[in-house]
Amino acid sequence: MPTSGLLALLDDVIAIMDDVATVSKLAAEKTVGIAGDDLAVNAEGLVGLHPSRELPILGKVALGSLANKVVLVPLALALPGAAIQPLLMFGGAFLCYEGVHKVLHKVLPHDDAHDEAHGEAVVRAVRSDDPAELARVEQGKVRQALLTDIVLSAEIVAVALGAIGDVELKVKAVALSAVAVAMTIGIYGIVAVLVKIDDYGLWLERRGGAAATVGRFLVRAMPTVMRTLSVVGTLAMFLVGGGILAHGLGIHLDHLVHDLHLPGALEWLVGFLAPGVVGFVLGLVVVAVVEAGKAVYRRVKPA
Repeated sequence: MPTSGLLALLDDVIAIMDDVATVSKLAAEKTVGIAGDDLAVNAEGLVGLHPSRELPILGKVALGSLANKVVLVPLALALPGAAIQPLLMFGGAFLCYEGVHKVLHKVLPHDDAHDEAHGEAVVRAVRSDDPAELARVEQGKVRQALLTDIVLSAEIVAVALGAIGDVELKVKAVALSAVAVAMTIGIYGIVAVLVKIDDYGLWLERRGGAAATVGRFLVRAMPTVMRTLSVVGTLAMFLVGGGILAHGLGIHLDHLVHDLHLPGALEWLVGFLAPGVVGFVLGLVVVAVVEAGKAVYRRVKPA
């Protein structure tokens, strides 16, 4: 009897883990686009720090990100089923809004005084070797990164929750926790590699010979890699956000693309980019609404 009970328990555990693996894979596929933006944001956030402080600061942010998810995952599991779709729609709209903001920041004239002042303050702190000033700058970096991470972590949890769908609570809890932890480790692990590649390149340069050639290539390539990562992250925001909004609004993009009767490769490309186009257009609408609301508030607020 004890043996049969143990076998039954093991069978239940195996069945649960099989379900967890299936829904976790689906959730990870849906959240990978957000991870691209998360990578770009976190890598850019370490610019200006002394090389010796990059990994310690990144470690603090990674631990803070795990803490954010420890709070967000139970909150997500406590939500009623009816709240998931509106939460997904809000997350998708925010992704598109943020993506459009990034694009407009690049293509439209704007005041760079704040960004330049911040950059100069970081450089002065690093060069001053004042422990108090360095600590203040680092704390500011960590605080800003964690505030951003709250939004990105909430998006990851919301999209993963929507992808997991209606399954048993225990399966949902394990799968959501697994995705949250895996995304945190993956994102911050890759960021750690990215921020140290140029240091590794400089080390190779000092060795001379063929190693120096590789080192110089790595050092020169990193700015391009970071810019590319930023572009890919922004595109991923439109693809993920647009896909969420299109699905929520009942727009069947795959059917619309199929009805165009395009050649195979072109149909795949258009189908791949279609959610991004929807995301960009709807993002423009959200930005317009938000900016109009800000303008009205500025006019009516008390002096």
